[in-house]
Amino acid sequence: MPHIQQLDSHVADLIAAGEVVERPASVVKELVENAIDAGSSAVVVEIRRGGMALIRVTDNGCGIAPEELPTAFLRHATSKLRTEEDLGKIGTLGFRGEALAAISAVSRVDIVTCRPGAAEGASLHLEGGEPAAVEAAGAPQGTTIVVRDLFYNTPARLKFMRKDSAETAAVGGLMQHLALSHPDISFKFIKDGQEALHTPGDGKLDSAVYAALGRDFAHGLVPVEGRGGETAVSGFVTGPLQGRGSRSMQVFFVNGRFIKSQLLTAALEEGYRNQIMKGKFPGCVLSVTLPVTAVDVNVHPAKTQVKFAREREVFDAVYHTVLDALDSRGAANAPAARRETVPAAKPDFFQTMDARTFREQAARQAERPAAPARPAWNTEQRTSAPVADSGTGGVYQSAPQERKVPAAFQRTPIRPLGGALGQAPSSVTAERREAALVQRREMVSAPAETEERTPETRTAAPEPSVRPFVPAIPEMAPQAPEQVPGQTALDAGEAPWRIAGEVLNTYIICEDGSGNVWLIDKHAAHERINFDRLMAAQEPPMRQTLLSPVAAELGREDGALLLENLPLLEQLGFSCEDFGGGAVLVREVPADIDPCDVSATLEELAECLRTGRSPDERRENLLHTMACKAAIKGGWKSDPAELRVLVEKVQSGAVRFCPHGRPVAVKLTKYELEKMFKRA
Repeated sequence: MPHIQQLDSHVADLIAAGEVVERPASVVKELVENAIDAGSSAVVVEIRRGGMALIRVTDNGCGIAPEELPTAFLRHATSKLRTEEDLGKIGTLGFRGEALAAISAVSRVDIVTCRPGAAEGASLHLEGGEPAAVEAAGAPQGTTIVVRDLFYNTPARLKFMRKDSAETAAVGGLMQHLALSHPDISFKFIKDGQEALHTPGDGKLDSAVYAALGRDFAHGLVPVEGRGGETAVSGFVTGPLQGRGSRSMQVFFVNGRFIKSQLLTAALEEGYRNQIMKGKFPGCVLSVTLPVTAVDVNVHPAKTQVKFAREREVFDAVYHTVLDALDSRGAANAPAARRETVPAAKPDFFQTMDARTFREQAARQAERPAAPARPAWNTEQRTSAPVADSGTGGVYQSAPQERKVPAAFQRTPIRPLGGALGQAPSSVTAERREAALVQRREMVSAPAETEERTPETRTAAPEPSVRPFVPAIPEMAPQAPEQVPGQTALDAGEAPWRIAGEVLNTYIICEDGSGNVWLIDKHAAHERINFDRLMAAQEPPMRQTLLSPVAAELGREDGALLLENLPLLEQLGFSCEDFGGGAVLVREVPADIDPCDVSATLEELAECLRTGRSPDERRENLLHTMACKAAIKGGWKSDPAELRVLVEKVQSGAVRFCPHGRPVAVKLTKYELEKMFKRA
């Protein structure tokens, strides 16, 4: 049986360092929080190779006394706690007294500090937690801490570090949060010699948002401010139409501390209920302020989670503040439009009257002369002159009308090029083909010469000996019998099922040979077909090169995550490159993806990369998103041929569930239908 013994102090320090120092961003967090607690008005953070080679944090705070420098790097040494009562009212960011000790245990540290008004400062060097002698040094007011060779003496932790770009993105995201939580402090972040962030420190939150999160996110933000009990809420939220594909742009602060809270997330999204598109998430920068005794910040080693004493009060404060801001924004925008388009109500509009008064008023209105009807241009101004249609290659030939219009004033019908609003391009193609067939029949049956001629060609012309050439359309050679719109009847020999129609432009109604009725979700079915095709593909999908590259503003963490997985994105058909500031420049996208959906698709891909654990799982998550974006959307009008392919896949058993696990089809038996109508 092994004997119980006390661990060596160095091993204990390494264990403690593993709890506090997880990655370079953890070191930056602890050092910057100490600088904020020291009363600094300007903080500069510089890193190299993601922070693994160098981390330098400089502030202009109160500094450290030379005689206290060795004590500052001991475990449980702090200037922010004195008694056990202080644990219940913590108002500072760093307070555990383990940060400097943990950092020095796994790196080489140099510190230079100077107190205000002191003639000279002091410096100290530590390696592996072992301090050298304190030496005098010239230094400006404040403290500068340099951390080199992080995890040099803990190879077990070193081998789990991610790429330098990912670690740099993590530090960049942390600096964003710190800058937003303290807009009164000027933060500067330098990575590998290049300035990546610089906030003015003017105390205005909107200035910090603009500098940290970018112009696109800052544009159109809605200011919020409210209070519920002892909880005050302030900050900014995005409008309902600016929903994002993930929750990466939801930033919460409690008493100046960045936290992750499911409670605050739920309260925020509850305020957007019935106002934001399904599958989209609001963005925010919200600061929650409440008494220090009403929140416990000592529940997580990284201090990113807190516990509220009155959770319901905090939830209600955030929810009602956000909801009131969105409602007031809508009310503020509405009156100007209403004054222009909606007439004022009559003073007696809501008056009550008896039947006799109502009949007399109706009789007076009936005696008023009716306004003359306006002529309809579409029906009265058509001529019999042929008008070329470039969309189908055919010719219009309408019957003669009493009212004639000179050929110079005739209008050529305009047809949509990319599909009508809410209509799939395939349905537009079907309509064009049908119109072309009608025009061909009219041309063949029409006389060779029209009855009306323009003044320039009024003289008699010889009868043509050859009929006008009508180009053949191979796709429309077999003429199917006319059917009821919305239904596609198939021969019994082709398939043991029949498409009865489509409802809500989303669900296909199909009847099989056994008397069962099927409701098929065409989006889910098409999504599954796309997913299976992408999974089985051995070659990258076909790409389309964008005429104008798209700069997708994704945030520093999401942008770095995508850039870290560029080979995987290349396999999916994306050609991306770093555009700086968390933006990704996209030059090529898969042919199935609408260029307008590039930013939203990349946001979802970043979320898939973040949640995927293994490479295979990540790839499947990415293909889920790709298949969903390329699938037919609910509400689109679909061509009967498209519906037939979807039904055939479902009825053959090749498609049963969508990639997200939702059912593709629902079956209603003949007995169930008869039971609904009380026939069984």
